[in-house]
Amino acid sequence: MVQQLAWMVIVNPKAGRGRGLTDWPVISNQMNRAGIVFTCVFTEHKYHAVELTVKALRDGYRRLVAVGGDGTVHEVVNGIFHQKEIPPSEVTLSVIPTGTGNDWVRMFGIPHTYSDAVQAMVEYRTVLQDVGRVSFVETRIPHIRYMANVAGLGFDARVNRIYNRLRDEGRKGRWLYLISTFRVLMGYRATRFKVEVDGKPFFDGKIFSATVGIGKYNGGGMIQMPYAEVNDGLLDMTLIRKAGKIWMMRNFKHLFDGQIYQYPKVLHTQGRVIRIETYPSGPIEIDGEALGYAPFSFETLPQSLKVVVGRKYKV
Repeated sequence: MVQQLAWMVIVNPKAGRGRGLTDWPVISNQMNRAGIVFTCVFTEHKYHAVELTVKALRDGYRRLVAVGGDGTVHEVVNGIFHQKEIPPSEVTLSVIPTGTGNDWVRMFGIPHTYSDAVQAMVEYRTVLQDVGRVSFVETRIPHIRYMANVAGLGFDARVNRIYNRLRDEGRKGRWLYLISTFRVLMGYRATRFKVEVDGKPFFDGKIFSATVGIGKYNGGGMIQMPYAEVNDGLLDMTLIRKAGKIWMMRNFKHLFDGQIYQYPKVLHTQGRVIRIETYPSGPIEIDGEALGYAPFSFETLPQSLKVVVGRKYKV
Protein backbone atom coordinates (compact mmCIF):
# COMPACT_ATOMS: atom_id res chain seq x y z
CA MET A 1 0.00 0.00 0.00
CA VAL A 2 2.90 2.34 0.79
CA GLN A 3 4.31 1.98 -2.71
CA GLN A 4 0.91 2.64 -4.27
CA LEU A 5 0.71 6.04 -2.53
CA ALA A 6 4.38 6.87 -3.07
CA TRP A 7 5.88 8.09 -6.34
CA MET A 8 8.63 6.34 -8.28
CA VAL A 9 10.68 9.09 -9.91
CA ILE A 10 12.55 8.07 -13.07
CA VAL A 11 15.21 10.65 -13.90
CA ASN A 12 16.96 10.90 -17.26
CA PRO A 13 20.26 12.61 -16.33
CA LYS A 14 21.03 13.41 -19.99
CA ALA A 15 17.73 15.17 -20.71
CA GLY A 16 17.92 18.82 -21.70
CA ARG A 17 21.65 18.73 -22.37
CA GLY A 18 22.31 17.45 -18.85
CA ARG A 19 19.67 19.41 -16.92
CA GLY A 20 18.12 16.19 -15.69
CA LEU A 21 21.23 15.60 -13.60
CA THR A 22 22.30 19.13 -12.66
CA ASP A 23 18.78 20.25 -11.68
CA TRP A 24 17.77 17.10 -9.80
CA PRO A 25 18.90 18.46 -6.38
CA VAL A 26 16.59 21.46 -6.88
CA ILE A 27 13.69 19.27 -8.02
CA SER A 28 14.09 16.72 -5.22
CA ASN A 29 14.33 19.49 -2.62
CA GLN A 30 11.07 20.99 -3.83
CA MET A 31 9.38 17.57 -3.78
CA ASN A 32 10.55 17.02 -0.19
CA ARG A 33 9.32 20.47 0.86
CA ALA A 34 5.94 19.69 -0.72
CA GLY A 35 5.66 16.54 1.40
CA ILE A 36 5.77 14.14 -1.55
CA VAL A 37 6.85 10.60 -0.67
CA PHE A 38 9.07 9.23 -3.43
CA THR A 39 11.91 6.96 -4.47
CA CYS A 40 14.32 8.01 -7.20
CA VAL A 41 16.17 6.03 -9.88
CA PHE A 42 18.37 7.27 -12.74
CA THR A 43 18.45 5.92 -16.27
CA GLU A 44 21.85 4.67 -17.43
CA HIS A 45 21.26 3.90 -21.10
CA LYS A 46 18.69 4.08 -23.89
CA TYR A 47 15.44 2.24 -23.08
CA HIS A 48 16.49 1.91 -19.43
CA ALA A 49 13.39 3.89 -18.44
CA VAL A 50 11.27 1.08 -19.93
CA GLU A 51 12.98 -1.47 -17.67
CA LEU A 52 12.76 0.78 -14.60
CA THR A 53 9.05 1.36 -15.21
CA VAL A 54 8.29 -2.35 -15.45
CA LYS A 55 10.25 -3.05 -12.25
CA ALA A 56 8.51 -0.20 -10.39
CA LEU A 57 5.08 -1.59 -11.24
CA ARG A 58 6.13 -5.09 -10.22
CA ASP A 59 7.33 -3.64 -6.91
CA GLY A 60 3.89 -2.19 -6.26
CA TYR A 61 4.27 1.44 -7.35
CA ARG A 62 1.25 2.94 -9.11
CA ARG A 63 2.42 6.55 -9.38
CA LEU A 64 5.31 7.36 -11.72
CA VAL A 65 7.16 10.60 -12.42
CA ALA A 66 9.26 11.07 -15.54
CA VAL A 67 11.94 13.72 -15.08
CA GLY A 68 13.13 14.39 -18.61
CA GLY A 69 11.82 15.22 -22.07
CA ASP A 70 9.54 13.62 -24.63
CA GLY A 71 11.88 10.66 -25.11
CA THR A 72 11.76 9.86 -21.39
CA VAL A 73 7.96 10.09 -21.40
CA HIS A 74 7.88 7.77 -24.43
CA GLU A 75 9.98 5.13 -22.66
CA VAL A 76 7.97 5.27 -19.44
CA VAL A 77 4.69 4.98 -21.36
CA ASN A 78 6.05 1.97 -23.24
CA GLY A 79 7.04 0.37 -19.96
CA ILE A 80 3.50 0.90 -18.66
CA PHE A 81 1.89 -0.68 -21.72
CA HIS A 82 4.33 -3.53 -22.34
CA GLN A 83 4.12 -4.87 -18.77
CA LYS A 84 1.42 -7.40 -17.94
CA GLU A 85 1.17 -6.96 -14.15
CA ILE A 86 -1.74 -4.48 -14.06
CA PRO A 87 -4.00 -2.57 -16.46
CA PRO A 88 -2.24 0.61 -17.68
CA SER A 89 -5.24 2.73 -16.63
CA GLU A 90 -4.40 1.94 -12.98
CA VAL A 91 -1.08 3.81 -13.30
CA THR A 92 -0.74 7.58 -12.87
CA LEU A 93 1.98 9.39 -14.82
CA SER A 94 3.30 12.83 -13.96
CA VAL A 95 6.10 14.67 -15.76
CA ILE A 96 8.64 17.24 -14.59
CA PRO A 97 10.05 18.64 -17.85
CA THR A 98 13.81 18.95 -18.22
CA GLY A 99 14.04 18.13 -21.94
CA THR A 100 14.57 20.35 -24.98
CA GLY A 101 11.27 19.77 -26.80
CA ASN A 102 8.74 19.08 -24.03
CA ASP A 103 5.83 18.76 -26.48
CA TRP A 104 3.92 16.29 -24.32
CA VAL A 105 3.68 18.68 -21.36
CA ARG A 106 2.38 21.45 -23.66
CA MET A 107 -0.75 19.36 -24.26
CA PHE A 108 -1.64 19.31 -20.58
CA GLY A 109 -0.58 22.74 -19.42
CA ILE A 110 2.23 21.37 -17.24
CA PRO A 111 4.31 24.37 -16.15
CA HIS A 112 7.97 24.46 -17.16
CA THR A 113 9.00 25.75 -13.73
CA TYR A 114 9.92 22.94 -11.36
CA SER A 115 7.98 24.37 -8.43
CA ASP A 116 4.76 24.54 -10.45
CA ALA A 117 5.27 21.06 -11.90
CA VAL A 118 5.73 19.72 -8.37
CA GLN A 119 2.61 21.59 -7.27
CA ALA A 120 0.68 19.84 -10.06
CA MET A 121 1.67 16.53 -8.46
CA VAL A 122 0.41 17.73 -5.09
CA GLU A 123 -2.92 18.90 -6.52
CA TYR A 124 -3.24 15.60 -8.42
CA ARG A 125 -5.65 16.73 -11.13
CA THR A 126 -5.78 13.86 -13.62
CA VAL A 127 -7.30 12.95 -16.97
CA LEU A 128 -7.33 9.78 -19.02
CA GLN A 129 -5.57 10.32 -22.34
CA ASP A 130 -5.66 8.19 -25.48
CA VAL A 131 -2.54 6.25 -26.45
CA GLY A 132 -1.58 5.06 -29.93
CA ARG A 133 -0.45 1.52 -30.68
CA VAL A 134 1.97 1.65 -33.63
CA SER A 135 3.38 -1.24 -35.64
CA PHE A 136 6.30 -0.95 -38.05
CA VAL A 137 9.22 -2.95 -39.41
CA GLU A 138 12.86 -2.78 -38.35
CA THR A 139 15.51 -5.07 -39.86
CA ARG A 140 12.60 -7.00 -41.44
CA ILE A 141 11.13 -7.79 -38.00
CA PRO A 142 7.70 -6.46 -36.93
CA HIS A 143 7.77 -4.17 -33.88
CA ILE A 144 5.15 -2.51 -31.71
CA ARG A 145 5.50 0.80 -29.86
CA TYR A 146 3.05 2.86 -27.86
CA MET A 147 2.71 6.53 -28.75
CA ALA A 148 1.98 9.12 -26.08
CA ASN A 149 1.95 12.09 -28.46
CA VAL A 150 2.84 12.26 -32.17
CA ALA A 151 4.57 10.26 -34.89
CA GLY A 152 6.26 11.89 -37.88
CA LEU A 153 6.76 10.36 -41.34
CA GLY A 154 8.38 11.52 -44.54
CA PHE A 155 10.20 14.82 -44.09
CA ASP A 156 9.55 14.90 -40.33
CA ALA A 157 11.14 11.50 -39.79
CA ARG A 158 14.21 12.42 -41.87
CA VAL A 159 14.72 15.62 -39.87
CA ASN A 160 14.40 13.68 -36.63
CA ARG A 161 17.13 11.26 -37.72
CA ILE A 162 19.54 14.10 -38.53
CA TYR A 163 18.67 15.87 -35.28
CA ASN A 164 19.28 12.75 -33.16
CA ARG A 165 22.53 12.02 -34.99
CA LEU A 166 23.85 15.54 -34.36
CA ARG A 167 22.83 15.33 -30.72
CA ASP A 168 24.54 11.95 -30.32
CA GLU A 169 27.68 13.56 -31.76
CA GLY A 170 27.58 16.08 -28.92
CA ARG A 171 26.11 19.02 -30.84
CA LYS A 172 24.02 21.31 -28.68
CA GLY A 173 21.95 24.45 -28.99
CA ARG A 174 18.33 25.58 -29.21
CA TRP A 175 18.64 25.92 -33.00
CA LEU A 176 19.73 22.33 -33.58
CA TYR A 177 16.27 21.19 -34.76
CA LEU A 178 15.98 24.13 -37.14
CA ILE A 179 19.46 23.41 -38.55
CA SER A 180 18.45 19.78 -39.08
CA THR A 181 15.27 20.89 -40.84
CA PHE A 182 17.07 22.98 -43.42
CA ARG A 183 19.76 20.35 -43.97
CA VAL A 184 17.11 17.80 -44.95
CA LEU A 185 15.10 20.33 -46.95
CA MET A 186 17.94 20.95 -49.40
CA GLY A 187 17.97 17.38 -50.71
CA TYR A 188 14.59 15.93 -49.79
CA ARG A 189 12.12 14.53 -52.33
CA ALA A 190 8.45 13.73 -51.79
CA THR A 191 7.51 10.06 -51.35
CA ARG A 192 4.47 8.14 -52.51
CA PHE A 193 2.11 7.38 -49.63
CA LYS A 194 -0.83 4.99 -49.71
CA VAL A 195 -3.13 5.77 -46.78
CA GLU A 196 -6.15 3.88 -45.46
CA VAL A 197 -8.36 5.23 -42.64
CA ASP A 198 -10.77 2.93 -40.79
CA GLY A 199 -10.63 0.44 -43.63
CA LYS A 200 -11.31 2.94 -46.43
CA PRO A 201 -8.82 4.41 -48.93
CA PHE A 202 -8.00 8.02 -48.08
CA PHE A 203 -4.98 9.06 -50.17
CA ASP A 204 -2.58 7.66 -52.75
CA GLY A 205 0.07 10.03 -54.07
CA LYS A 206 3.22 12.03 -53.36
CA ILE A 207 3.56 13.33 -49.80
CA PHE A 208 6.11 15.76 -48.46
CA SER A 209 5.44 15.11 -44.80
CA ALA A 210 2.91 13.40 -42.52
CA THR A 211 2.04 13.43 -38.84
CA VAL A 212 -0.22 11.03 -36.96
CA GLY A 213 -1.02 11.23 -33.30
CA ILE A 214 -2.86 12.08 -30.13
CA GLY A 215 -1.72 15.64 -29.38
CA LYS A 216 -1.30 18.96 -31.14
CA TYR A 217 2.42 19.61 -30.70
CA ASN A 218 5.67 18.13 -31.99
CA GLY A 219 9.15 19.23 -33.03
CA GLY A 220 9.59 21.61 -30.11
CA GLY A 221 6.36 23.58 -30.41
CA MET A 222 5.11 23.01 -33.95
CA ILE A 223 1.31 22.75 -34.14
CA GLN A 224 0.89 20.28 -36.95
CA MET A 225 -2.44 18.92 -35.67
CA PRO A 226 -4.36 21.89 -34.26
CA TYR A 227 -7.68 20.02 -34.06
CA ALA A 228 -6.35 17.08 -32.03
CA GLU A 229 -8.01 16.22 -28.71
CA VAL A 230 -6.15 13.92 -26.33
CA ASN A 231 -9.18 11.94 -25.17
CA ASP A 232 -11.63 11.79 -28.09
CA GLY A 233 -10.74 8.21 -29.04
CA LEU A 234 -9.44 9.33 -32.44
CA LEU A 235 -6.08 9.66 -34.12
CA ASP A 236 -5.51 12.88 -36.07
CA MET A 237 -3.49 12.89 -39.28
CA THR A 238 -2.00 15.78 -41.24
CA LEU A 239 -0.63 15.21 -44.74
CA ILE A 240 1.37 17.84 -46.59
CA ARG A 241 1.24 16.98 -50.26
CA LYS A 242 4.22 17.32 -52.58
CA ALA A 243 5.49 20.89 -52.35
CA GLY A 244 8.48 22.83 -53.64
CA LYS A 245 11.27 24.02 -51.36
CA ILE A 246 10.32 27.67 -51.86
CA TRP A 247 6.71 26.96 -50.83
CA MET A 248 7.88 25.11 -47.71
CA MET A 249 10.32 27.85 -46.67
CA ARG A 250 7.70 30.54 -47.26
CA ASN A 251 5.07 28.73 -45.21
CA PHE A 252 7.31 27.16 -42.56
CA LYS A 253 6.07 29.64 -39.93
CA HIS A 254 2.55 28.23 -40.21
CA LEU A 255 3.77 24.99 -38.68
CA PHE A 256 3.93 26.98 -35.43
CA ASP A 257 0.82 29.17 -35.54
CA GLY A 258 -1.94 26.57 -35.88
CA GLN A 259 -3.01 27.83 -39.32
CA ILE A 260 -1.65 24.90 -41.31
CA TYR A 261 -5.06 23.71 -42.60
CA GLN A 262 -5.77 26.89 -44.52
CA TYR A 263 -3.61 25.65 -47.43
CA PRO A 264 -4.97 23.32 -50.15
CA LYS A 265 -1.75 21.29 -50.10
CA VAL A 266 -2.49 20.24 -46.50
CA LEU A 267 -4.99 17.46 -45.78
CA HIS A 268 -6.50 16.51 -42.42
CA THR A 269 -8.50 13.52 -41.26
CA GLN A 270 -9.32 11.50 -38.14
CA GLY A 271 -9.80 7.82 -37.50
CA ARG A 272 -9.45 4.95 -35.06
CA VAL A 273 -7.15 2.88 -37.29
CA ILE A 274 -4.76 4.34 -39.87
CA ARG A 275 -2.57 2.23 -42.17
CA ILE A 276 0.22 3.71 -44.28
CA GLU A 277 2.52 2.27 -46.92
CA THR A 278 5.32 4.29 -48.49
CA TYR A 279 7.19 3.70 -51.75
CA PRO A 280 10.07 3.26 -51.17
CA SER A 281 9.75 2.21 -47.55
CA GLY A 282 10.34 5.31 -45.40
CA PRO A 283 11.22 5.88 -41.73
CA ILE A 284 9.16 6.89 -38.72
CA GLU A 285 9.77 8.81 -35.53
CA ILE A 286 7.49 8.37 -32.54
CA ASP A 287 7.48 10.94 -29.74
CA GLY A 288 10.81 12.20 -31.07
CA GLU A 289 12.46 8.76 -31.16
CA ALA A 290 13.83 7.53 -34.51
CA LEU A 291 12.52 4.00 -35.04
CA GLY A 292 11.77 1.68 -37.97
CA TYR A 293 10.25 1.70 -41.45
CA ALA A 294 6.96 1.25 -43.33
CA PRO A 295 4.43 -0.27 -43.56
CA PHE A 296 2.84 1.39 -40.52
CA SER A 297 -0.34 0.67 -38.62
CA PHE A 298 -1.76 3.09 -36.02
CA GLU A 299 -4.55 2.11 -33.63
CA THR A 300 -6.00 4.25 -30.84
CA LEU A 301 -6.43 2.92 -27.31
CA PRO A 302 -9.07 5.32 -25.95
CA GLN A 303 -8.58 6.93 -22.52
CA SER A 304 -6.08 4.30 -21.45
CA LEU A 305 -3.47 6.33 -19.52
CA LYS A 306 -4.06 8.47 -16.41
CA VAL A 307 -1.88 11.60 -16.44
CA VAL A 308 -1.41 14.55 -14.09
CA VAL A 309 -2.33 17.87 -15.70
CA GLY A 310 -1.60 21.50 -14.97
CA ARG A 311 -3.95 23.90 -13.20
CA LYS A 312 -4.91 25.65 -16.45
CA TYR A 313 -5.93 22.45 -18.24
CA LYS A 314 -9.71 22.01 -18.35
CA VAL A 315 -10.54 18.61 -16.88
